[in-house]
Amino acid sequence: MNRFTLVFAALLLAALSPNIVAAPETLPEKLNWQTNLEDPIFASPKAERGGRFRSFITTFPLTLRLVGPDANGSFAHYLRANALALVDFHPNTLNPIPMLATHWAFDGDGKTVYYRLDPDARWSDGKPVTADDYLFTLEFMRSEHIVAPWYNNHYSKVIVEVKKYDQHTIAITGAVPKPREELLYEYGLRPTPAHFHQLDEQWVRNYNWKIEPNTGAYQISKIRKGKYVEFERKRNWWGDNKRYLQYRFNPDHIRVKVIRDINMAYQYFAKGELDTFPLNSPRFWHKKAQGDIYDQGLVGKIKFYNDVPQPSSGIYLNEDDPTLGDRKVRYAIAHATNVQKVIDTVLRGDYERLNSQYEGYGDYTHPDIRARDFDLAKANLLLNEAGWQERNGQGIRVKDGRPLSLRVTYLSSNHSDRLVIIQREALKAGIDLQLQLLDPSTGFKQILEKKHQIAWMGWSGGGLSPVFWEFYHSDNAHKPQNNNITNTDNPEIDRYIMEYRRATDKAERVRLAHKLQELVHEQGSFIPTFKVPYTREGYWRWLKLPPWRATRTSDSVFATMGSTGGLFWIDSEIRQQIENDEIERAKPSLIIDETWRK
Repeated sequence: MNRFTLVFAALLLAALSPNIVAAPETLPEKLNWQTNLEDPIFASPKAERGGRFRSFITTFPLTLRLVGPDANGSFAHYLRANALALVDFHPNTLNPIPMLATHWAFDGDGKTVYYRLDPDARWSDGKPVTADDYLFTLEFMRSEHIVAPWYNNHYSKVIVEVKKYDQHTIAITGAVPKPREELLYEYGLRPTPAHFHQLDEQWVRNYNWKIEPNTGAYQISKIRKGKYVEFERKRNWWGDNKRYLQYRFNPDHIRVKVIRDINMAYQYFAKGELDTFPLNSPRFWHKKAQGDIYDQGLVGKIKFYNDVPQPSSGIYLNEDDPTLGDRKVRYAIAHATNVQKVIDTVLRGDYERLNSQYEGYGDYTHPDIRARDFDLAKANLLLNEAGWQERNGQGIRVKDGRPLSLRVTYLSSNHSDRLVIIQREALKAGIDLQLQLLDPSTGFKQILEKKHQIAWMGWSGGGLSPVFWEFYHSDNAHKPQNNNITNTDNPEIDRYIMEYRRATDKAERVRLAHKLQELVHEQGSFIPTFKVPYTREGYWRWLKLPPWRATRTSDSVFATMGSTGGLFWIDSEIRQQIENDEIERAKPSLIIDETWRK
């Protein structure tokens, strides 16, 4: 798609959508430019620069692209965390703060935001970030060459125009008015380095392993396929002296090692070959994380309560499967899923029951949605009504000679004990769940290709308000490589999704969000499981934190990158003493921080 085609497409879109009003051709003179340099910094001036931080992932990425096929794996977090936004949100106050833009202003149409770009901002290769990179983002995201339908749709129907006034002033116009804080979030976009990309039909293949310049503190410096990816901190990074970026992102190197088995990864950590380890799993927190390294104060444990939208963890039922296309069967599976028993046993009561896919969004979260309870009588009644009355010699229900056997795809061996309980309890209702553990990349690819029956997984939460289109609109059903993994195709849900996307008033958006949550609940293709309103981590004593440890919206205390990341630093002297066995032993360290507990 060349720039002429892009302009023509924008004109055509405007002609077909008469309510879309483009930003004015000349920059308005009386704009109320805003910024925010008043909120407190959330990193420590005592932080020390240097050292190598060692982390892990369980599967090597299938691509280094940010968009296109296979670009939505777990490693993408590192890439997106180094792609700064125009405006971010303070992780404690939640007020907007400058990032790639120093100032912003709102048009009276309620759909357009003007931005003054920071002239200091630079790409990894030293080239300046300019308005042209934002114009190119629109061209890039609308291009069929990137093979990314969600981005094609979003940057055509949601973000409708980017206008350049000079090299450091732009306007972004969305399709409908929104509350101002949501304008900054939903209609903001990240720049794309126009000088790096060649958009053509070979783009996906040609850029699969190319390292794109970014605007964040780190850039990939080494790759050993199947083994590790290493990031190096940029020297004289343009953000080092910016108010909300200074004192952050302190290690000089970050190595992300591939360790395919979580138990093996813990052994690496216990030997001091990884710096931190996630301990949210009760099995690790209560059983594994003990012994000499903890008793002697060499390794500490922290439980930090946060206040963030919850990941939508649960069971996703593929409605395109002939058995799961029956709503009564979906309801029956929900009533035969004993989530509370899993919480009370293998999870030791540490987790809480998630009631919906959209918890933690304040007013937008429906206060009355509750997950279907474990009730074998209801499950049996529903299955009988659906024609699954007979059982075979194993107690499995049979219909037309076909057993009620369903494959559950999951991506972590750490969840096997949870699923064994789910499996055994469901069998009491005559439902045979066949557990299929796959490598995360392979399994996630199968799910995105819609080749699963049941997926046990979660999507990360985030944003100021729930999103529905990508998960539940029929535009994304019955086709691969998008997030509608339930293949939900419901005209009523479609209608309310489009109303929600067009709504301008917050109260109306909240009303529509509640209605959509009711309809999603009625659809029954998502069975919520657990929520964890905290992060728990183990860490070696050479890692140091500010007195407040993390922020209200930190999903990890030791996140290396991202909006709330990079607050810790490495004490190289203590590290050397521990590695040489010259450190004085200390008392066990257990921190429980409830500052942000709700």
